[in-house]
Amino acid sequence: MKKSRILGVGHYVPERIVTNQELTEMMNTTNEWIVERTGIQERRWFTPGIDTVTSMSKKATEMALERAGVSAKEIDFIIFATITPDYFIPGNGVLLQRELGMGTIGALDIRNACSGFIYGLSIADQFIKTGMYKKILVVGAEIQSSALDKSDEGRSSSVIFADGAGAAIVGEVDSDQPGILTTHLHAQGEYAEELYCKDPGSSREVRLSPELIESGSFQLKMNGNTVFKHAVVRFMEVINEALVANNLNKDAIDLLVPHQANLRISQYIQQKLGLPDEKVFNNIMYLGNTTAGTIPIALSQAWEQGRIEEGDLICLAAFGSGFTWASALLRW
Repeated sequence: MKKSRILGVGHYVPERIVTNQELTEMMNTTNEWIVERTGIQERRWFTPGIDTVTSMSKKATEMALERAGVSAKEIDFIIFATITPDYFIPGNGVLLQRELGMGTIGALDIRNACSGFIYGLSIADQFIKTGMYKKILVVGAEIQSSALDKSDEGRSSSVIFADGAGAAIVGEVDSDQPGILTTHLHAQGEYAEELYCKDPGSSREVRLSPELIESGSFQLKMNGNTVFKHAVVRFMEVINEALVANNLNKDAIDLLVPHQANLRISQYIQQKLGLPDEKVFNNIMYLGNTTAGTIPIALSQAWEQGRIEEGDLICLAAFGSGFTWASALLRW
C-alpha cells in the first residue's frame, strides 16, 4: 500500500497589520489585557476589495506548488477547509479550482473550523492510501475579521481572530518513505454553542433580515472560559493518542505545531509535555488565530525558518468550534 506525504507548504497573510493599540480605539481594552490573556501583540486583517478567501488561498497554493516542485495540472483533488467562504453557495474549493485552472478535478469543502486543516489532511491521507488520487491540494483559509463584534461586548473574541491562508500539497510515496503516520479525529457537538456563529442559518423563516442584523446573531460568539478548559484537556489527549498509536513517546517529537488558538493554551501544553521552546512552533503573537489557516501557515513558516528538516517527527494538534479536535503525526 502507498502512503501520503506533505510535499510542499505555502502561506499568505494580508498586508494590513492591526496592533493592540489600534484595537483600543475600537473597544475598551488595553495592550496589557490582550497580551496577558492571549499572547497576541498584532494580527492581520483583510483589505476589502483586495483580499478574498480565494485570492489568499491562490497565493498560498502557488507557493506550496513551487516548493513541492509540482504543477497545478498535476493536482487530482482539492480539499478546502474554511468556515468563512467567499460565497454562501458554492464552496471555496471550486472557486480556487477555477482560479488555478485545474480543469474538472473534484473539490471538497469541509467546515470543521479550527480542526479543519487536520481533518482535510486525514481525508487526503485516506484517498491516497486507497489509490484513488496521487496528489491532493489541502487548504485552510479564513477571513474572520469581517464577522467580529468589535464593540466592548465582543472584545474577548475580536482581539483573537484574524485572516490568512495556508496550503499543503499531499502526494503519494512508497510505504518505506517518510510521510503521514496516523491521524486522529474527534467531535463533541453538545458544546456547539460555546463557540459559534448562529446566522445566517437556513432554519430561520428568513435567512437575513433587519431584525437579525440588529440582534448581532451573525457575529462570532465565544465562551472563552469553557473553550479554554476543554482545549487544554483535549489537546493533551489527542497528542498522546497519536504517540501511543505509533509506539512513541513525547521525547520523539521534533516539532509540535499546535493550532494557534491562544498562546496561553500552547504554553500550557508545552509545559505538560515538558517540551523545550525549540520543539514548539507559535506565531499567534503576530498573526492571531486564523482558524483553519493556523496550522498550514505555521507549517509553512516553520519550514522556511529552518525549523523543519527532512526526517523530523512533526505533531499537529487542533481544538475548536464544534467542539472538534484532531491530531496528526508525520515524518517530514
